[in-house]
Amino acid sequence: MNFSEDIDEKYMRIALELAKKGKGRTSPNPMVGAVIVKDSEIVGTGYHKKAGTPHAEIHAIKDAGDNAKNSTMYVNLEPCSHYGRTPPCTDAIIKAGISRVVIAMTDPNPKVNGKGKAILESQGIEVKTGILEQEAKKLNEVFIKYITTGMPFVTLKVAMSLDGKIATFCRRSKWISCEDSRLLVHQIRNEVDAIVIGIGTVLCDDPTLTTRLPDGNGRDAVRIVLDSRARIPLDSKILNLNSEARTIVAVTNLAEEEKIEQLKKYADVLVISEKDGRVNLTELMKKLAEMEITNVLIEGGAEVNASALKERIVDRVMFFIAPKIIGGNSAPGPIGGDGVEDPSKAIKLTDISVMNSGSDILVIGTPYYDNEGGKHEISDISWS
Repeated sequence: MNFSEDIDEKYMRIALELAKKGKGRTSPNPMVGAVIVKDSEIVGTGYHKKAGTPHAEIHAIKDAGDNAKNSTMYVNLEPCSHYGRTPPCTDAIIKAGISRVVIAMTDPNPKVNGKGKAILESQGIEVKTGILEQEAKKLNEVFIKYITTGMPFVTLKVAMSLDGKIATFCRRSKWISCEDSRLLVHQIRNEVDAIVIGIGTVLCDDPTLTTRLPDGNGRDAVRIVLDSRARIPLDSKILNLNSEARTIVAVTNLAEEEKIEQLKKYADVLVISEKDGRVNLTELMKKLAEMEITNVLIEGGAEVNASALKERIVDRVMFFIAPKIIGGNSAPGPIGGDGVEDPSKAIKLTDISVMNSGSDILVIGTPYYDNEGGKHEISDISWS
């Protein structure tokens, strides 16, 4: 069979779609899909379902059976070549007699990074890389950030009115965004490892932070409360949930030891250094990464949001803007803190997309942190 660029892209797109089936379930591993093709027909498919279970390549080889011999495998990430939770996929590919492997991107994990490709080539297997590479990198941006920096990928979510308020002057915020937007947020919760809020949100709203989807198949994320002085009431809903996911309270040495000991009966407690009287978010994120929490959603108030941006831990922002005008000088906006003294110092966004979310408008972008006031190219805004 002759393989053109178009043919390779065709089957790689299928591999990428298969990989997406594992979204929200593979952490701390990447999402991977594999397709095996022989004589212009797909003879085997598979995707990675959960960390600790067989990788996509293994599922596809099992699905193909004897048809794997002298076939081509398409996989969106370089096959692993080391023993981790599971054996090396390169061994299985060689044993199956696959003669050609097409890879979208090399694995940024230092334990692999080119080694899988080299092992396959040393066994006479033809290897082609770079097919739909950018699409593959976008799909696994969380894994790439985590494995290369030792920090989780952080998304900051805000729901606000058209005039930039996240609550009324008496701190009521239910509901600013529309039902479609709230459903989308629950879908996001279903895909992340952890949700972060501040103690102010707990004291004001007493949230549960559970995932509530119409089909009932949602998975709760780990709930993390930033509470430097351990002020959280022990009867808070977030401490008394019937959920498989745990709750973590991040405190500092400003908290009383007696309250910390009481809290340990209800939640896991992390003692983090304080920064300006608050939980040091950079240190917390490093600690979460060590716990294999790779994908974090911040649903905080104005001060938490400001701290996260100030510490530059935010990789993406999602602003849900409702067509409502709340007003009020004392009604809070989405970002607190001191702010910038000049618009040229504002954090700008790149990779911007704007879309409808029911009656709301959703703006998604990547913060561009620039000390010099922002001399850089901003990508075109896209509507979808």
